[in-house]
Amino acid sequence: MSAGAGALEAVIGLEVHIQLRTERKLFCGDSTRFGDAPNTNVCPVCLGLPGALPTMNGHAVTLAVRAALAFDCEVHETSVFARKNYFYPDLPKGYQISQFEQPLATTGQFRVRLPDGEKVVRVRRMHMEEDAGKSLHDRVPGGTAVDLNRAGTPLVEMVSEPDLRTPEEARAYLQQVKQILEYLDVSDCNMEEGSLRVDANVSVRPVGSQALGTKTELKNMNSFSGVEKAIAAEVRRQSEIVAGGGRVEHITLLWDDARGEVRPMRSKEESHDYRYFPEPDLPPLVIPVAEIEAARGELPELPHTRRERFGREYALPTYDAEVLTSTRGLADYFEAVARAADDPKQASNWVMGPLLAALKERGIEVGSSVAPAALAELIALVRDATISQNVGKEVLRKMLDSGRSAKEIVEEEGLAQVRDAGQLEGWVDAVLAAHADEVARFRTGEKKLQGFFMGEVMKSSRGKADPGEVARLLARKLAP
Repeated sequence: MSAGAGALEAVIGLEVHIQLRTERKLFCGDSTRFGDAPNTNVCPVCLGLPGALPTMNGHAVTLAVRAALAFDCEVHETSVFARKNYFYPDLPKGYQISQFEQPLATTGQFRVRLPDGEKVVRVRRMHMEEDAGKSLHDRVPGGTAVDLNRAGTPLVEMVSEPDLRTPEEARAYLQQVKQILEYLDVSDCNMEEGSLRVDANVSVRPVGSQALGTKTELKNMNSFSGVEKAIAAEVRRQSEIVAGGGRVEHITLLWDDARGEVRPMRSKEESHDYRYFPEPDLPPLVIPVAEIEAARGELPELPHTRRERFGREYALPTYDAEVLTSTRGLADYFEAVARAADDPKQASNWVMGPLLAALKERGIEVGSSVAPAALAELIALVRDATISQNVGKEVLRKMLDSGRSAKEIVEEEGLAQVRDAGQLEGWVDAVLAAHADEVARFRTGEKKLQGFFMGEVMKSSRGKADPGEVARLLARKLAP
């Protein structure tokens, strides 16, 4: 895709398959729990046995409506389920219940933040459907096993218009979609477990053209890096075909992450290949306007709104607001600490710095760490100089490991900052006596040794010495 005459640009649209956070499947009472023994969560409805009738899971509808509203879609009062007919080993009934001509929601949009600004990506539609089962190629030597536990799991498919132009834009879009879905609590978005999967429609065209080229579809990607690399590889492949005078075929592709290449999966189906028809065993899904508006009113504050409010209300720098709103749990925690400490900037510094570092070391989430009020108490001890900043970090680690309060730790372990002149002078004199050579070098002009002496005194005092008093003592005693 070089610049200048003959340059090509990519045209990318994404289909995001979102597993809704429900305990039971879309049309039956089977569990959606991940990791259960294969084929233990199946029933006649999942299998489409004669006489088995689907029953709508109302909670799944509630979550789907919430997701659609968050992406500014128009949620329709009436949507219709249809049978999408195709034959795969992991779909024993031979059809998938999905929505086609009358989906749940249409015409949304989403502002994606990019390094050089924002870009509006239009959302064509969001529709509900059930998932298929899963073929397992590594369980039976020389054969394929089928696990139908996933069959019937509730999904929402979010289809964008082809508004993305680069693999990097596609990755940013997906990351921010995932963040919003997590704020909404409509899905756990666990990509390793298949709760968020992506298909990408990719084509290339001459820069400046409005016509769309022949697209290919990359199927079932479940990592951000995989999506980015797969799209980049497919754009390169199509560009080489076009540059060589060839024609791109309308096919479905799989991404081979190990080889770093795409490979054909099957010829691309058109919608008529699926022989859609209205699902005869389900009535149209009717959602009264009042319920839609009630759901709109219950939407949580979304990441971009919260990020802007943090900057405005707490006077936080953009970077701080960005980090603190990365997840809803972290944003909630920060706000609780800020209120308890009555000091938003110190709350931000402690949450973003020592707390997140300590949580990362221990592999735990912020919701499992110290209570906001307990961290606020620690911040107060540092702010009124009862303990130093460094001792505060040590106390925080002890709080995480023991569950004790900051005050208990400081009192029981004698960590309060020392300002007693005699004790401070003793530590300073001992350090200067032990480093006579360094003292001589300092007095001949090597002033950077000031930091060395300060560090030795703080080490001797186990971090308890008042740094300001120590600095004044050192200045007086090191004077020529």
